[in-house]
Parts: sequence; structure tokens; C-alpha cells
Amino acid sequence: MKKSIVLLTLFVISNLSAQQRPKLVVGIVVDQMKMEYLYRFSDDFSPNGFKRLMDNGYTFQNMHYNYMPTYTAPGHASIYTGTTPATHGIVGNEWFSRTLGKDIYCTDDASVKTLGDGTVEEGAMSPKNLQSTTITDEVRMATNFTGKVIGISLKDRGAILPAGHFANWAFWYSKTGSFISSTFYGDKLPEWVTQFNNEKHYLTYINKGWDLYKPAATYNESLPDNNPYEGKLYGSLAPVFPYDLKKMYEKNDAGILRATPYGNDLLAEFAMKAVEKENLGKDNNTDFLTVSFSSTDYVGHLLGPRSMELQDTYLRLDQTIADFLNYLDKTVGKDNYLLFLTADHAGAENVIYLKDHKYNVDNYPSKDVKQSMQDFSIKTFGTDLILNYSNFNVFFNKQIIKEKGLDLINVKKAFKDFLMAQPQVKKVYTEEDVMANSGNDYYLNFVAKGYDVTQNGDLVIIDKPGDIEYSTTGTSHGTPYSYDTHVPAIFYGWHIKKGESYDKKAITEIAPTIAQKIKVAFPNGTEAKVLQEVLEEKEIISTKK
Repeated sequence: MKKSIVLLTLFVISNLSAQQRPKLVVGIVVDQMKMEYLYRFSDDFSPNGFKRLMDNGYTFQNMHYNYMPTYTAPGHASIYTGTTPATHGIVGNEWFSRTLGKDIYCTDDASVKTLGDGTVEEGAMSPKNLQSTTITDEVRMATNFTGKVIGISLKDRGAILPAGHFANWAFWYSKTGSFISSTFYGDKLPEWVTQFNNEKHYLTYINKGWDLYKPAATYNESLPDNNPYEGKLYGSLAPVFPYDLKKMYEKNDAGILRATPYGNDLLAEFAMKAVEKENLGKDNNTDFLTVSFSSTDYVGHLLGPRSMELQDTYLRLDQTIADFLNYLDKTVGKDNYLLFLTADHAGAENVIYLKDHKYNVDNYPSKDVKQSMQDFSIKTFGTDLILNYSNFNVFFNKQIIKEKGLDLINVKKAFKDFLMAQPQVKKVYTEEDVMANSGNDYYLNFVAKGYDVTQNGDLVIIDKPGDIEYSTTGTSHGTPYSYDTHVPAIFYGWHIKKGESYDKKAITEIAPTIAQKIKVAFPNGTEAKVLQEVLEEKEIISTKK
């Protein structure tokens, strides 16, 4: 009897110990996903994808980004570091660094080389520009580097930044149709990746073309198939179904798959293969898989938020997520993985669509904004003082200003006055404004949290709501307005109770919440504000009699 009690006690202690952390954490980012899509397309989703997560997990209905610019690289970095660009240093997808005096791409690293069937440029990437640790880094350290971290995406930045500095691997999609990596992670690709690439899965999707997933009547939440707010997909005559992907592939390369929902399907296939071959979630050393679905962003940019193509992409992604969840249930175990789903930013309505419905807004291409500043500079100061204009940042040529004997403060004031007189401009902040931020100016807070003093510009512009620095078709993002900041945030699985919150939350609360949930250190740059609702354990109902 005593021996049985001792064995039972040891068994219970062992199980309790094993349950301190999940076997696997899965972070899903859907590129350019507005929270509103979960509402608008709800009637057409299956019960097993997005609805399964919302019905059985914890949904934050009012999650927002708390900085600008709301772009892909800063978004992924902020989700996983639990801080903003002012701290983690990823201030854009690419940006002009005033310290270095040149353009920087977020994950560029000339010291590493491509692994796999990709170009030299596609693979020379690493997380070296990311200045903070990630929640994935902290998991690696908490498990004494025995827990694995794998990051995957169609985009290099969507794979590399979430996976952090200590990842076992990050893989991203090449225009050759292969998943590639860099020598930052190892000397050669794992055999299973090479095998997957050799099977040329991408051709299966290209050969079948892209037609509607469901009957046309299903897409009544979208505009007609051919409308003036859509761009054209890789030289197609019109933005209408069906799309002949074979012809597009023949005239371009396998990169065309990115701008179809099949990019997401291919990524999910690869993710499941990673779980299998890397034995993720198979022991008590917590592993972390980051998955970033990028096709939603490509389709959104090109065809816009009201296109049938975008709705079709989400209906297909819903099924892809359902299949992925079922796979995790079978391979890792339904109660053994913790999953969260969010987005790296949302996206604006097409500005011409709004204008046609009598909203007094317009598009102002960045090159035109820059040209207007250059014209003003020549007229006012006799020379072009604009060194660079990008990501809403204005950089002045300090050398010319010095040579001309001009006062920089006066130059900034003159340009600020000029810009404030432009029809699309709402606010202009100088570097001094940003550094003196008291926290009382709502929009200045967004700028300050996205501003790295060693990298950003002399002025930062915020356009009026609805106005956009983009073309007349499709859409874009980047502003501090709710249409760019409001994203889904759903937690599901291991020790997550069912529920929802309508309180406003910040995207930077996700990483520290995961840290507290699974008992690892906070990422080193985070303010450590957490989502209390996720930390409350779900009720365990005893079935014993």
C-alpha cells in the first residue's frame, strides 16, 4: 500500500512538473489582417479554423499597435520582443539610417551567405539588426538551448525576426520555389528541407490555377470581381477569376505564388513538415514554432480589402488553419501546445473607393511629397536640402546646411510650416518634439515609440485619417490610425480559458504574457505589461466520483 502511494505521488509530481510549460508554443502572424475580417467573413468561415480558435480560446477584440510606422518588420519584431521600434531598432522594412548615411534593409547581413536554391541577395539575411531579445530567445535560454526554435514565412523578415537571435533555423521562400536560409543558422540546409524543395510542391498549386474556393454568391461581402480599385495580378488583362498561374509563372518565376492564397497553403505544408522532422513538441523541453502567413499582405496590397480575391484568400486560409490545428492535435497532442494568432499590422481602405463615396480624402504618392519638399527647398534656400524622405521621415543634408551657414532649427521650422499647409498633412513633429514627448499628445506617443534617435529623421509626418501615400489601386498601411493598428489577438490551447475582452490592449503585451505563462524570463526590452486574462488558468472540472 505504502509503495503504491509513493509511486502515485511520484507520478503526480512528475506530471505536475511536465505541465509547467507546454511542449510546443506556436505563434501565428497573418500579414495585414484587420480584426474586421473576422467579423465580415464570419458567416463564410468553417467551424474548425478561425471560429475554433475564437470559440474555444481567448479573444482580444480590441488589440492595437501602439507606434508608427505600422509595417511588417516592425510588427513582427514588436510582437516577439514585447517592445516598440524605439527600443528594438527595427524602424521599418527598410529605412535610411542617419548614423550610417545609407539605406538599410531590416534583415540584411553581408557577412552571411544563402543556403539552398536562392539568389545571393535572397539569403544574405540574419537578425543582427534586431537590438532586443525575443520571447523565442528567452525560451531557448530557459531550456538551456535544448528547446528548439524554428521560424518560417514566405518573407525573410517574417521568419527571421520572430525566431530571434538564438533560433535553430529560420526558413523563407525564394523566387525559385524553394525554402532557403542563411549560414547564420548552419552550414547547410537540413536534409528534410532539401527533400521538400526537391519535391517542388509549389508546382502543384501553379498547375491548378486560382479560381473561387466557394460559389460566387458567397462573396457578397466583397465588391464585384472586376472593380476599379483593384490592381492586376502579374500582367493579367483584368483582375478577374480564374487566374492562369501557369502563364504567370512562365513569364515571371515561382515568386508569383506569394500573391495567391496558395502561398499560405505551401507554408502550412512546410510548417507541418518542420513539426514532424524537427520533432517539435515531442519532449518536455518546450519548443517554439513561428509561422507568418504572408499571402494575405501581397493580395491586400495589390487587390485591396474589398476584393473577391482577398475574401477568397481568407476563406482558404481558414481551412488551412483548420488543417494545421488538426495536425497539431494528432502529432503534439490537443492539450500540449499553446498557440496565439495575431497580425503584424492591419490596412487602410482603398482611398479612391472612399473618395468615390464622397469622403474628402485622396492619395499622395511619396515621390510627389518628396518632390514638393525639394521644390520648396530650392525656392526658399536656393538648394535642395532633402537628403532622404521615407517611412514618413524627412532627413536633411546637414553638410549642405552647414556649408550654407543655415540654422538647422530655422530650416526645420520652415519645412514644418510648409508641410502643415499641405492638404494631406495632419501633424509634423521635429526630432526635438519627439525627444521632449511628455506623453500628453496621443499621436506624438505613436511617433516616439517608433522613433530611434540614432536612425530616424529630423521631421516625422502624420497624414490625415483616410489620406494615403500609395497608388490608386489596392491598399497600404503605416499610420497610427485604427484601420492600420487594429488586429486580432487570440490565445488558444494549453491552459487557456475560453473568453473574450473588449478592453483596449497593446501588441507589446503578447510577448511578456507568454513569458509569464510559461515561466521564462521577459524579453530584455519589454515594459512587461501583460494580458492578465491569459494568465488566469481555465477551470478544471473533475470527473471523479
